[in-house]
Amino acid sequence: MLAKHTQFVWRLVALAFLVGVTSPAIAAAEETWKLLPRPAPLPHAVKSGYAAVNDIRMYYAIYGKGEPVILLHGGLANANYWGNQVPALAAKFKVIVAESRGHGRSTQSEQPFGYHLMASDVLALMDHLGIRKAALVGWSDGGIIGLDIAINHPERLTKLFAFGANYTPAGVREDVGKNATFNAYIEQAGKDYVRLSPTPQNYAAFVEAIGKMWASEPNYTVEQLRGIKVPTVIADGEHDEAIKREHTTEMARLIPRARLLIMPGVSHFAMLQKPREFNKDVLDFLTDGRRAHHVSTVPRSQR
Repeated sequence: MLAKHTQFVWRLVALAFLVGVTSPAIAAAEETWKLLPRPAPLPHAVKSGYAAVNDIRMYYAIYGKGEPVILLHGGLANANYWGNQVPALAAKFKVIVAESRGHGRSTQSEQPFGYHLMASDVLALMDHLGIRKAALVGWSDGGIIGLDIAINHPERLTKLFAFGANYTPAGVREDVGKNATFNAYIEQAGKDYVRLSPTPQNYAAFVEAIGKMWASEPNYTVEQLRGIKVPTVIADGEHDEAIKREHTTEMARLIPRARLLIMPGVSHFAMLQKPREFNKDVLDFLTDGRRAHHVSTVPRSQR
């Protein structure tokens, strides 16, 4: 398995240098789940800036008022990917978008990337902003960071919505490196990196470092998942390019009272492909705990 993931890492590095790749975002008459739309621009923030957390400067922005909800992006991405979600959520909540170390505008250090380290960055940001507890909506790597906090610091979370996450490297599809939509995402993320990063020339090295993390982490145990007490939705797209369906289902079964959500007609990039449906599912969960669309509680007999 590790050898297959190592090959994927080097494929990502090679793709970082590609130009002119045909993006599914402009392909005609494609299924929605094959498209990669750009997010809407983020609205004007109530407050934004950098927090000195651990050994980095972490970018964040705040929108709206109310109970706090933290949005965490996926690997290689940045806070701008939440442009379709922030206006909908900020109408009811205080929304904080944050960029993981080395991503977007945030700096990185010499420490190797790791989910527990990035989770500690989020907790330090919460301390910096005076937030004792918050709901967390995480996409992909952001969802894994949410799982790490739910396992190790459940007292800091009110709810967790984890989309497109995995709890071991075995949950990643072996053919993800061949997927046109995912490859187009890596190419687009590279353009964003050059535009936003304080080290715009380092994308290839950045992709290699993240790829190494993907190949070896996360490594949460069955016992750790069974110990999660935070109200949780484990979500994914019907056509996820990166995460195995059986892995997502297994996570929902292992986490006590977790709800399983499989969004139809979308992939790993559901928040871009069908933002209205994605937002409704998140809001239904955050506002009163009702079942979001397509959510089914996993029967106790199947845990």
